[in-house]
Amino acid sequence: MFSYLGLFKKTPCPEHPHCSLNHCLFAHDHPPESKDSDTPTRKSPLADSLEPEDTINGSDGPRKRRRISAEVSNGIGSSRNTVSPALGTPEREASVLQKNAPEDALPRTASKRISPPPRRNTKVFSTKRVERAEQWAARSESDHPSTPKKVAAQITRLVEESLNPRMLPNPPVSHPIRMKLVTMLHKEMTRLNGEVKSSLTGSKDVFVLTDQELIREALDEEFQVAMKSPTVYQNVIKSRIMVLKKMKLEVWKEERIKKMAQKQPAVGLQKPSTPKTIETGLTPAEEVSFVSRLAAHQEGLSKHGYVTSMPTSTELEAAKRGLESSQGWELCDRCKTRFQVFPGRRAEDGALTSGGKCTYHWAKPRRPDMVKGDNKPRDLKYACCDELVGVSAGCTIAEFHVFKISDPKRLALVMPFKATPSPNRPGLPGAVCFDCEMGYTTSGMELIRLTATAWPDGGELLDVLVRPIGEILDLNSRFSGVWPDDFAKALPHNQDMPQAEDDHSVLQIVESPSKARELLFGLLTPETPLIGHALENDLNATRILHPVIIDTCLVYAHPRGLPLRYGLKFLMKKHLDQDIQMGGDQGHDSKEDARAAGDLVRLRVSKMWEQMKIEGWTMRNGIFCPPLPLTAPPDGKQTLPEQR
Repeated sequence: MFSYLGLFKKTPCPEHPHCSLNHCLFAHDHPPESKDSDTPTRKSPLADSLEPEDTINGSDGPRKRRRISAEVSNGIGSSRNTVSPALGTPEREASVLQKNAPEDALPRTASKRISPPPRRNTKVFSTKRVERAEQWAARSESDHPSTPKKVAAQITRLVEESLNPRMLPNPPVSHPIRMKLVTMLHKEMTRLNGEVKSSLTGSKDVFVLTDQELIREALDEEFQVAMKSPTVYQNVIKSRIMVLKKMKLEVWKEERIKKMAQKQPAVGLQKPSTPKTIETGLTPAEEVSFVSRLAAHQEGLSKHGYVTSMPTSTELEAAKRGLESSQGWELCDRCKTRFQVFPGRRAEDGALTSGGKCTYHWAKPRRPDMVKGDNKPRDLKYACCDELVGVSAGCTIAEFHVFKISDPKRLALVMPFKATPSPNRPGLPGAVCFDCEMGYTTSGMELIRLTATAWPDGGELLDVLVRPIGEILDLNSRFSGVWPDDFAKALPHNQDMPQAEDDHSVLQIVESPSKARELLFGLLTPETPLIGHALENDLNATRILHPVIIDTCLVYAHPRGLPLRYGLKFLMKKHLDQDIQMGGDQGHDSKEDARAAGDLVRLRVSKMWEQMKIEGWTMRNGIFCPPLPLTAPPDGKQTLPEQR
């Protein structure tokens, strides 16, 4: 039995005056309410309505589930249903219920005074920044009534916290040490925040944090270190405290900008980027003449996925026999499950694939960054869900299993390869950047969007959706940026009605990949430099054999060589300080990727020409002239030809 704590000693007994317990937990000595009192009696919500059911189930009624006794449910009254006048309001409630209730009267427990269940701690605080964001959202809504309320949805209300380290299943150190360190961390943050507040004037206080935000900032930082680096917890926290002690005000503001940009991207707190400008010192025609020096040599590229020659008829016949003998069995490109694909749908039930749904991780596994001083082995984790490799089966579920074909012979069975034809019209661009987006079908990974831009100015030449040959299994929208709505809204391709440069909502569509390839051939000659990133994928998707290719994977080669390569996003950030592919789950934009590859090539042209000028190269009448050779006169002194 539990001991009596007196928690209900001030609560009236619900059975008074008929309570028969010797030691009741409730109070029995409340004085009866005076009938002659001039003070008006508070009306109960039950007495305000003639519909007892609506009142009891409404928001003003008791939140505790009522108990239906057997006596009331059977229609039999009892002396225990009488409520004493000492309780005042319950008596009136009971009388109202008895007067208006039908034969199947409500139970007596519905009118008892009960204690509501405890509420959750919903105490919130409203910061000045949240209020400003709400005002900004209201102004945006008034200026643009049709704009969805995305900003207001991102404003969150946070529960108040005290400066006390958060609970951990396995804390790295004892709680007093954590408390001491988090207090020191909070102290330095408060000092820097005070300096920011004193240096700003007027309403420009976006960098100023409230007391509650400072507490959350300190707790978040300490919690992350305790979770990620428990073995060197104290060293990391102490180093951070020393950094904050020596930190200048400008550096603190830079940190604030980065964190606010992550938490509130819609309020416009991102730091505007200043991408590098590219100055080659050459005219556009001279750049086109120069860029051919970056063309890749065809020898050896076939080992890394580039198709440099047509498959022979014997190879195609062998690939066809192998495909027939496999009976449609493929290996899933995502979850590595064996499944069967049915082009044209299976006759029995119309299925496209077997094996059910596909559970997979959409990101590649990576090793966490090494923390200085932490020599603990780092396990591979998936970047999409931060799960360990081998522990989680997947974080994403797709409707179908999918597969990808890399063998040129099997690719040629779906659509044959074709070499770039000779020009059939004048006025073609000097160089072309192009990029493709692919999706999964019953024929493998097929072309679903093709984009071409002019080089070096980046003007749009071609941007169309492509209807694939096989039935679509997955558009791979997370990476391709092509969604089912894009196909539903697409208009038939019409060369006489080009698409507006700034219209990205509706694209034109062609009926087959071969038609899209013919449109691209209309912009090329066998001598036209074709620029892109990871061009073997785009060339294989379009089934094109082109002799002059400039691949940024080869121009900016990985130190360890192929098949290792840098991503386009990494190269743009490293060399041009530009952020691309920032759409997240919305996918990539092939036009943006094509222009990014062109910018990287222009940067390499600029650096190469700068080095060549140092070596003595000159430009004369549009021709690049090498340095003149030094001659040796009879006396042994080297002089230039102009000096002789």
